Amino acid sequence: MTTKSEPLEPGSVLYDPATSQVGEYRDKSGPYAMLRPVGGGQEWQADPASLRPATPRERLSAEVRATNQHTRAAGASAPPTPEDLSRPPRPVPGCPACAELAGRRETARAEYDRSAETDANVLLRQHQRKEHRA
Repeated sequence: MTTKSEPLEPGSVLYDPATSQVGEYRDKSGPYAMLRPVGGGQEWQADPASLRPATPRERLSAEVRATNQHTRAAGASAPPTPEDLSRPPRPVPGCPACAELAGRRETARAEYDRSAETDANVLLRQHQRKEHRA
């Protein structure tokens, strides 16, 4: 708990037992301390006498919660859809590098060399990501 001899510093991360929340100290408002959630949000009033410094675990938990909320708000809640790897890539018409890699793949197929066929598919996908996607 804070005492009169320990002034609250703006930005201090404190635990409020009345709300069971961790917040950053902002300022005083009358007899109350103004706290806001770590990472931003709506401020709340707390009794300065009941506040204590947040433990490292409480602080980490609050930071992770804030990061997760920002990530969800940004629309990144689901991982990006991976490209369909169940089918071999198609060469881009008119691209000599794509044609050469597709030729390598066809040669490997004709020779029943599945390892070389897979290698050609990987190289073709890498080439397409680098050269044909913005």
